[in-house]
Amino acid sequence: MIPSLLIYVPFQRMLVLLTALTYTKFLLTRLLIPSIITRNSKVSKICTAISACVWISAAVCVIVACPRHTWLWLINVFSTFQIIMTVIKYIPQAFMNFRRKSTEGWSIGNILLDLTGGVTNYAQMAMQSIDQGSWVNFYGNIGKALLSLVSIFFDLLFMFQHYVLYRSKGKKASSDVDRANKGPLVSSSDKSSLESV
Repeated sequence: MIPSLLIYVPFQRMLVLLTALTYTKFLLTRLLIPSIITRNSKVSKICTAISACVWISAAVCVIVACPRHTWLWLINVFSTFQIIMTVIKYIPQAFMNFRRKSTEGWSIGNILLDLTGGVTNYAQMAMQSIDQGSWVNFYGNIGKALLSLVSIFFDLLFMFQHYVLYRSKGKKASSDVDRANKGPLVSSSDKSSLESV
């Protein structure tokens, strides 16, 4: 049986609410301010296909689970979906960093927060297991354990890319930007064109 604490309920409700607010903001922005949409900001066919497959699979699973009241099975299926979607979410960024040989223009801050969350999640599961004298927190909730493992793996990969593999390229680019920012705002050739106006 999956161990569950009362604190998980308000936390999950908060996550659903924040996700709904994020999507609502995204949709309203696109509907009310269409000038934000550029020609290159289309959802890819692959993303649309993956999303459609997940939603259709989720609907079928709910239809199968309702008459049988197999809610634990449904939760395990949704955990599997979450793990698969997390892997799919991280792979394009890792590949793009590899292909460009750079992490320029990409923030490491959320990765550090994600790593902190994954490590503290494992620490919580370990402390509960030690307290209860049982390791059911790990093998009883395989979705939570695997999700943390996948997140920690990709976070470490991104940190390795950012701080070790492509560090010099990021420093070179930032020093070029610093040099450009320290120069004069208007060059002498620009001054002469401004005076003639």
